[in-house]
Amino acid sequence: MTDKASDLLTLDHVRAAADRIKGAVVRTPTMHSRTLSDITGAEVWLKFENLQFTAAYKERGALNALLQLPEEQRSRGVIAASAGNHSQGLSYHGRRLGVPVTIVMPCPTPTVKVMQTEAVGGNVVLHGETFDDAYAHARKLETERGLTFVHPFDEPNVAAGQGTVGLEMLEDVPDLDMIVVPVGGGGLVSGVSVAAKGLKSDIKVIGVQTAEFPAFYELFTGKQISGRGLTLAEGIAVKEPGFFTRDIGKQFIDEMRVVKESAIEEAISLLLDIEKTVVEGAGAVGLATLLPPANGVPRKEFEGKKIGVILTGGNIEQRFLANVILRNLVRSGRISRVSMILDDRAGALQQATGIFAEHNANIIEVTHQRIFGNLSAKNIQTDIEFEVRDKAARDRLLQALGEAGYRFDLIKLQGKTASKFSSN
Repeated sequence: MTDKASDLLTLDHVRAAADRIKGAVVRTPTMHSRTLSDITGAEVWLKFENLQFTAAYKERGALNALLQLPEEQRSRGVIAASAGNHSQGLSYHGRRLGVPVTIVMPCPTPTVKVMQTEAVGGNVVLHGETFDDAYAHARKLETERGLTFVHPFDEPNVAAGQGTVGLEMLEDVPDLDMIVVPVGGGGLVSGVSVAAKGLKSDIKVIGVQTAEFPAFYELFTGKQISGRGLTLAEGIAVKEPGFFTRDIGKQFIDEMRVVKESAIEEAISLLLDIEKTVVEGAGAVGLATLLPPANGVPRKEFEGKKIGVILTGGNIEQRFLANVILRNLVRSGRISRVSMILDDRAGALQQATGIFAEHNANIIEVTHQRIFGNLSAKNIQTDIEFEVRDKAARDRLLQALGEAGYRFDLIKLQGKTASKFSSN
């Protein structure tokens, strides 16, 4: 790490930021989750940053940066590029302090984040398809309009503000063994790691990214991952880490990990179901990396450890949240869909659905088609979506359908079918 980076972000800078922003941001709780601890085999402590006024930790860094601007720069206004949460934090505290705020967002930014940013006082400009596009346009407007650019992560005062999350966690739970931190551009993990290591030198800091945007992971490990560039965790969908933050990260981060989209969806659903709290994709990656693999056996590297997990934000669009919940019900076996071949005659559907009733399955939807596919003119393809208690109950139902002589396929999320229960 360069001397310049080490001089600009220290434990003292984070402590000063904590004093500066005290009373203007929510002092969020760090709470133990008994159920998630049982699932993961670790002792899980959750930091509820989704309880901030703008539902994300980004307020901390934005406010710390604004409070250190000279009056001349405040009066002209500031500009930023953001996928959403930085924009809301900057806009909210800018309005409180009388500082005009312009935000450039990528066009695909969820509508909820655009609306929330405008609601708290920001002037939103939509430009480009990615954060990088929005960033380049914001730097152009910075020069044209004489504004001050407030970077969402690659800025020492912003990182120091984010680091106050780590201070609070160790005030609440001083004997944490690890802190798991979502990573996009690296502002949060930089501040938290400097604070945590400054207070407790032997604590481990683990950064987590989505496998679709693994830039920090690749930089840290030297491994290459081919992401598709589409993720539920758009808050950490950054193609290039910050230059300042990568210097900090190289010294203070102990490990970088990546998680799949399915694990992020599962984590969101678990937090809603167990903790009754709404977390966006970026805020769920920390829990996602702790979850056991498909075999259900807890990950040995986390087993028995006291781990702090930062739930960084809760700004998820309602439609996406609904999709996540339903998709996870499918993964758990509680909701399923079968595609059956029935005789095209009166009573055939009633006879088949009788087996569903015998197994206490609630039929959600039934669709028919007679024309397409490899069907006889005397056959009908019927898709039945149904709900049962759990995967074991589903499998008993499918076994009964096969024993009754029905031909069918179980439809999976990926669009493929499994026919191990079929009887020909």
